[in-house]
Amino acid sequence: MSTVPEVVVTGLGATTPLGGDVAGTWRAALAGESGARPFENDWAERYDIAVNFGATLKVPAAQVLPRPELKRMDPSAQYAVIATREAWADAGSPEVDKDRLGAVVSSGIGGIWTTLDSWDTLREKGGRRVLPMTVPMLMPNSPVAYVSLELGARAGAHALVSACASGAEAIAYGVEMIRSGRADVVVAGGTEATIHPMPIAAFAASRTLSLRNDDPAGASRPYDVDRDGFVIGEGAGIVVLESAEHAAARGARVYARVAGLGLSADGYHITSPEPSGDGQIRAMRSALADSGVAAADVVHVNAHATSTVVGDLIEARSIRGVLGDDADHVALSATKSMTGHLLGGAGALETIFTVLALHERQAPPTINVDNPDPELVLDLVRGTPRALPDGQVAAINNSFGFGGHNVALVVTSV
Repeated sequence: MSTVPEVVVTGLGATTPLGGDVAGTWRAALAGESGARPFENDWAERYDIAVNFGATLKVPAAQVLPRPELKRMDPSAQYAVIATREAWADAGSPEVDKDRLGAVVSSGIGGIWTTLDSWDTLREKGGRRVLPMTVPMLMPNSPVAYVSLELGARAGAHALVSACASGAEAIAYGVEMIRSGRADVVVAGGTEATIHPMPIAAFAASRTLSLRNDDPAGASRPYDVDRDGFVIGEGAGIVVLESAEHAAARGARVYARVAGLGLSADGYHITSPEPSGDGQIRAMRSALADSGVAAADVVHVNAHATSTVVGDLIEARSIRGVLGDDADHVALSATKSMTGHLLGGAGALETIFTVLALHERQAPPTINVDNPDPELVLDLVRGTPRALPDGQVAAINNSFGFGGHNVALVVTSV
């Protein structure tokens, strides 16, 4: 009887509000830095938008990619390609049969810059001035298409869309590609480039964004009693997933295992999480069952925790509901307090943080929690990193999205 392949992480890549690569991003996260900053534009005044800040890229894509690549890719694809190149090099640029190499890169919203800029061009200058590359740039599978072209990946190129759970679901699908025997190596993750006046105005209208224009760095404050919404961010996170057998055969460095995955849907509301956390609980329990990991072995959780008034506590209660008394020894981190919310890129970046937390035995801090919510029933890592125990341990990364999407990934140490 054939066994299901074990899936390991052999490469990491990112471009984020904290750094232009994984090392810079992780270093800033451990230092408790914030990537939120005032916008250097007049959007708030020109368009009467209530929010005038966000977590923009630390290193703009224009400083990394040559002009011809910038011209033919939407920013969402640019970020994915930057992160992919780092992840692939970090994995040692593995020799792999291209028919056994897959790509799964998701975006929650897609090429919105291209869509809106092209509409402006059409209205102001007419149809003849719309760029012929507009559709390949705006389509939501554009990032994964460019990633697959970059690497020659022919086992499949997929772009799952599940709002803010998209990046984590992409990684889950990549794991399944390897487990099912379709691929030996999969490049997977998420990307988002929505710091544009229209989505900012829309999120502000829905009252989900923080309004702390006078204190951008302190605006994202998960689990604080004074939290008032999330900080919009941008960037990409990419991991190289590999069957353990393939990685061992080439002597690859392994960061961690992606041991379990759980997916569910709330079937409740287009934006609000189901109040009891039932869908989140089912996702986490499924991930633990899939991994064979006991609740007692979980030492760390990277929470979805966006800094919204309702959502943070629903997730906290869900984690407690899954882990029970074992939650008492879990170090909880809410890294969106530093990165902002990368939407479709969030779950992928937070998977990278989860992998590094186990690899380096350090749980990153949560910043801006001056007054912890008294209803928080978990041990939140505040201010400075916390050491994680040695030995075989596990962590959970949660990602949830508008539409009731729930994804939980269980990562284990090596």
